[in-house]
Amino acid sequence: MKTAPDRLPALPLIANDPYFSIWMPGDTLTCAETVHWSGAPKPLGGQIRIDGKAYAFLGKSALPEMCTTSLRVTPTRTICVMEEAGVEMTVTFWSPALPDDLDVLSIPITFVDFSLRAPDGKRHEVTLDFHASARLCHDGQCPPMTGDDFSVSGLHMSMIGQARQRVLGHTGDHITMDWGYLYLAAEKGEVRQQGEGGVRYTLSLSAGPETEKAFLMLGYDDIASVNYFGAFCGAWGLRGGKTMPGALTEFAARHDELLRACQETDERVLNEARTLGGEDYALIASAAWRHTFAAHKLIATPEGDMAFLSKENDSNGCIGTVDVSYPSVPLFLKFCPELVNALCRPVLKFASLPVWQEDFAPHDVGRYPFATGQVYAARHGVPNGHTPLPYYLYPAGADVYDPRYQMPVEECGNMLIMLEAALSFGAEDGLIRQYAPLLARWVRYLDTYGEDPGEQLCTDDFAGHLARNVNLSAKAVVGLACYARILRRLGEEKEAEAWESRARAMAGSWLERAAGEEGTALTFDGAGWSMKYNLVWDRVLGLNLLPEDFYDRETRSYLKRMNEFGLPLDSRADYTKSDWLMWCASMARDPEVFRAIVAPLAHYLRTTGTRVPFSDWYDTRTGRYVYFIGRSVQGGVYMPMLIPAPAFGR
Repeated sequence: MKTAPDRLPALPLIANDPYFSIWMPGDTLTCAETVHWSGAPKPLGGQIRIDGKAYAFLGKSALPEMCTTSLRVTPTRTICVMEEAGVEMTVTFWSPALPDDLDVLSIPITFVDFSLRAPDGKRHEVTLDFHASARLCHDGQCPPMTGDDFSVSGLHMSMIGQARQRVLGHTGDHITMDWGYLYLAAEKGEVRQQGEGGVRYTLSLSAGPETEKAFLMLGYDDIASVNYFGAFCGAWGLRGGKTMPGALTEFAARHDELLRACQETDERVLNEARTLGGEDYALIASAAWRHTFAAHKLIATPEGDMAFLSKENDSNGCIGTVDVSYPSVPLFLKFCPELVNALCRPVLKFASLPVWQEDFAPHDVGRYPFATGQVYAARHGVPNGHTPLPYYLYPAGADVYDPRYQMPVEECGNMLIMLEAALSFGAEDGLIRQYAPLLARWVRYLDTYGEDPGEQLCTDDFAGHLARNVNLSAKAVVGLACYARILRRLGEEKEAEAWESRARAMAGSWLERAAGEEGTALTFDGAGWSMKYNLVWDRVLGLNLLPEDFYDRETRSYLKRMNEFGLPLDSRADYTKSDWLMWCASMARDPEVFRAIVAPLAHYLRTTGTRVPFSDWYDTRTGRYVYFIGRSVQGGVYMPMLIPAPAFGR
């Protein structure tokens, strides 16, 4: 029986890291050619021959297509059921994005499972054919390629890559993988390299009433993942000498175990999402899970620590951007808070180097995949595709950055909030101890400039500079309160009391000065209005900075400003941000208000005509994306799961 498929703007197929990220921009597996998140063609193709007649089951083809009877997207899996000529086939793309197994999560391997049976009770001769193009291995025009086939412990493998490897050969945005080797591996069937065209999997079987199963794996060995302040570093799970063939062998042996873990993760996440926000929130949570992890790379640093580095997709390609990490952290706080420390670690390292003389936190640590020093606001521009200068080597006093394009209050607040939130949810305290003097500088900056900020950028820099930004000031208030808690963890009780008192005084002043005609204003001169998403931490962390009835009034004021596809970011335009929208919904104590804010975002996912991976910046009147594709900030839609149950009205 045919059922309505889960509808997302694009379907995640391979979702492992910023380069190994392949999507179907449509409703079924056969409606278009598969693409990288950026839109670059990265063809995957699938055909099935049933009793001698061929049909397409993956990718755009001249062949007749199998009929899709159901399609479901969960946090870790994309499951498609198709039927034709008496044969039913389930194809499942799944990535073990398991936050309680970071070794597995960090290795770029995706499974493709096949399950076949004949509902008509007859026997059918079936041949499956799956192809992955060599275009997964290069950016732009095809260079000379090379590859080979071999077996390891009964696992058949085929690999392909460029004949001339230029590891870590470029940086920038809308650039795809251009070095390393694509692997295809399977236990059953034939795996072979197709000249310079790609790798292919073929399996023949007899399908009857009983279910026949098989799987293949697609893995990518990037050789080196990130230039981390001069050191070429690989994936966390491949540290200690593990190889991609070794990882594929291990994953194959653990197939059933990893699949059960994914199913359990899906059930846990979706049950909680449905309890909070019904099927609307379950859809949003499913759309964001693999999407968020795939916008990061988890590496092992030379010191043996974890560094979790985002790529600022469809923006400027920055790596480790602080105000991109900040909205992403709810997913990690909920399911693996140590990853928040891993987000902060590279920023703290760079901010401690001689070149960074500022009293505020940096914006980023480079341009992906080069974590070699902030590039945002750098006076020396770098064309897309070129390599930025190694700013981490510069001496103190070097005139590197234009102060007008920094985000001082924004990034200081972000870092203090993220570090304290990580600790509150169970992360270790080594970073706050190691970098205590740096944090003291940043909180003093907030204290001096955060109460009524001058004209500067915030994370919503696409909206331009803004003076007296009420929401940015709210971040400063929360940042001071978080720093007071950090001091308590360090045993500095007297100083903690002083900072807590200062935070409460600033909060009282903020509440009085922020009042607008209805709800709070955009700026302290009373003009406009805006989402006050930064205040959500008051509820998440129990800071008790503002009275509870404030949140009732503020969130109800949003309902009158909603458009068909959601609440605009502020009074200046009709566009919104999905992450901030969910943060504002989380401030609501009334579950009905929460659901009313969430529903238009689900409506956007179900109906938008722009077929790109879950965009976080879209128009609330037209339902079309404005910019930003496949970004890590979608981890922010998990914010409702951080609200303490009694405070949320559950």
